[in-house]
Amino acid sequence: MRVTRDALAVGTPIWMLGDSAYDILDWHDHLLAAGVVPIAPYNPRNTDDPKDIEYRVEDRIEEHSEDVQLKQSILDETCNNRTGVERTNDAVKDCGLGHVRVRGRVHARTEVFLALCLRLVVAITNYERGNEPGCEKL
Repeated sequence: MRVTRDALAVGTPIWMLGDSAYDILDWHDHLLAAGVVPIAPYNPRNTDDPKDIEYRVEDRIEEHSEDVQLKQSILDETCNNRTGVERTNDAVKDCGLGHVRVRGRVHARTEVFLALCLRLVVAITNYERGNEPGCEKL
């Protein structure tokens, strides 16, 4: 929740993405109250009566709002964008640069810029070697 509060102190995004570890009711309710759509895959492991949903936000919006509708394809597309971020983080680790851990907006933007530059170098190198450019490793 601290990271979420820190992020919201910088600005209010439209979406906030998380993996299934973020399938926490407090996280979803906090973001919805701030006007942000939380997108995290539903994690049925902690219940005896799992819901028939893919994302927790589907249930939270249905429960708390009658006039808001979510389009499943938009949720899927937004969640899939997270995969690119995960691949970039993996490429940074594979090149020996360690985990991406920075605080502050300027540092985070710099870290992301450098990680994207690294991904570009890896893609170009793989292409020139005749390998799959989408591969994260050389």
